[in-house]
Amino acid sequence: MCRLIGYLGNSIRLDELLYKPEHSLSKQSYSPLELKSGVVCADGIGVGWYDEVGKPFIYRNTIPLWNDPNLEELSNYVESTCTVGYARLAGIGESLDISNCQPFRSGKLLFVHNGEISDFQQTLYRPIRERLSDSTYRLIKGMTDSEHIFALLVQMWQSSPGSTLFDALRVTLQKLTELASEHDTSFSANIIVSDGQAVVAVRYAYRTQAPTLYWSSDSLKHPNQVIVASEPLTNQNWTAFAEQSILFVQPHSLQPTISLLERFAPIGV
Repeated sequence: MCRLIGYLGNSIRLDELLYKPEHSLSKQSYSPLELKSGVVCADGIGVGWYDEVGKPFIYRNTIPLWNDPNLEELSNYVESTCTVGYARLAGIGESLDISNCQPFRSGKLLFVHNGEISDFQQTLYRPIRERLSDSTYRLIKGMTDSEHIFALLVQMWQSSPGSTLFDALRVTLQKLTELASEHDTSFSANIIVSDGQAVVAVRYAYRTQAPTLYWSSDSLKHPNQVIVASEPLTNQNWTAFAEQSILFVQPHSLQPTISLLERFAPIGV
C-alpha cells in the first residue's frame, strides 16, 4: 500500500510535509507504521502543488523518496497553499514506470490513491475503460488501477457540470461498487483529490478493509491548515477516518466537513 498526503491552508514549503515532521512522508516511505502489505514504499514518488494563480504542477520519479536529492532541493524552495503527495508501493505485476507514478492530473485536478482493485486486470480493467469517453480514455498513460479510478472520477465530474468534487467522488465510489459487485471483486480506495480550491479525501472499501487515513487541523475553531495523511505526521491533533467516511474542506473557511458514506447497494450498471 502507498502512503499519501494532502494539504490545504496557508502557504507553506513542501518540505514542511515531505521532510520536516518527525513522521514525514519521507519517513513513512522507509519506516511506515501502518503499512498492510510490503515493508517499504520504494517504487516511486510524486508531489503535486498549485502556484499562486491556481495552476497545478507535478513532480514524479521512479526512485525511493528517501533517495531523491532533486525533490529534497525542490521542496526547500516551492511554496503552495494546496499540495498532494505520494510514496509508491507497486502492486503485484505493476511495472516501475513513471506513467504508473502519482499524482495524476487532468486540467486543474490532482489525484492520489492508496488501495487496490483485486485482480484488476481480470476484473475491472475493461469495464472501467468501457465507461469512459474518448477524451477521458486518452488520459490513461499507465496500467494501474489507481489511474483507472482517476479516469472514472474525471468522467463522472465532466458528465455533471456544476457538480462539486465531493459529489463527483461520491458518484465514482458508487459506480466502482456497482462494477465490483457485477464482476465479483473487491476494492479499497483511500483517495485525496483537489482542484486547487477544495480538497476531498475519502476512506472507502467494498468487501475488504480500507487502509488507514487520518486528518489534522491546527485549530478546530479558526484553522489555518488541514492535513490528510496515511499516517500521522506528528503525535498531536490527529483524527482517524472512520471506514466509509469522506472529508471535504474549502479554502474560505478551512473547516473540515466529515460525512459517513452509506455502503452503496449494488444496483446494476
